[in-house]
Amino acid sequence: MIRVFLDALGGDNAPEATCRGAIEAIGNDPELHITLAGPVDVIAPYLDEAGDLRDRLSIVDAPEVIDNSESPALAIRQKKKSAVVMGMLALRAKETDAFVSAGATGAVLVGGMLRLGRIPGIERPALAPLIPSSKGQFLLIDCGANVDSRPEWLAQFGIMGDAYMKRVMGIEKPRIGLVNNGAEEEKGNQLYSQAHQLLKKAPVHFVGNIEGRYIPADHADVIVCDGFDGNLILKYTEGIAMTLMGMIKRELMGDTRSKLGALLSKNAFQRVKKRMDYTEVGGAPLLGVQGAVVKAHGSSNARAISSAIRQAASMVRGGVAQAIEEAITVQTNTDNIQ
Repeated sequence: MIRVFLDALGGDNAPEATCRGAIEAIGNDPELHITLAGPVDVIAPYLDEAGDLRDRLSIVDAPEVIDNSESPALAIRQKKKSAVVMGMLALRAKETDAFVSAGATGAVLVGGMLRLGRIPGIERPALAPLIPSSKGQFLLIDCGANVDSRPEWLAQFGIMGDAYMKRVMGIEKPRIGLVNNGAEEEKGNQLYSQAHQLLKKAPVHFVGNIEGRYIPADHADVIVCDGFDGNLILKYTEGIAMTLMGMIKRELMGDTRSKLGALLSKNAFQRVKKRMDYTEVGGAPLLGVQGAVVKAHGSSNARAISSAIRQAASMVRGGVAQAIEEAITVQTNTDNIQ
């Protein structure tokens, strides 16, 4: 059995989306048991739809909610009956195996740091979403947890991304690339030039610098950057995807011949749309903390919540946190020998 603790009131479409997503998730995975945290009287009516699956859904009363307008650090300290705090503490106490939330990103980050704790040796956790590439997907790490980073943090991001892609995505030897403004080793500012040297020594398959134009071109399985650059890359990618899909749709509906071509190509366009759909991926794992934590998109619908729960369960099955700890231990021992 895999136990997932879900923030039932997290996200723009909660609690309907979170509750229906939980029902969908347990319907697809017979090993799952999901605990939904939030006001009982608000959550309970939505779970009536579960039918025979209801016995694998539990409710924990979490009357306090942390929203985006609050100071994350203050809220985590004061709102002890919020789903984020209760979930992180349950994960730390091994009372659950994973935590999922579509709520305030800052609260999840601070909660992971203060209430759950970092993996020994990890200096900063990082958010790492999967993003479509020309041939599959790549992991972007960090996408916003650390807007001011240090070279050694970026090196650890590469190690964490390597562990995730091995254990969850099944890639035997992930290619680790570093975002930069040129492919040459000497390119970049001080942060990136120093990170480059550290990644060369790290226990990963480092393929060097990746220019912006090649980020989606399947040159690497893990793209390493600081949280500021990563967030810009993520948001720009989302914007380009929406803009292109809208442009293509308008042009295909422009005249009769285009409409006929669109009809003949409908299945192909649907496959492309599915690959670009974030609801199929789930969310961004928070790597570097002592457990499986997934931050789902704030606008997640039921399908996205179900996918985030599936993603968290895959992290548990793959032992991602343990793999990161082992890899960091190897790196630390190597550094000490040198």
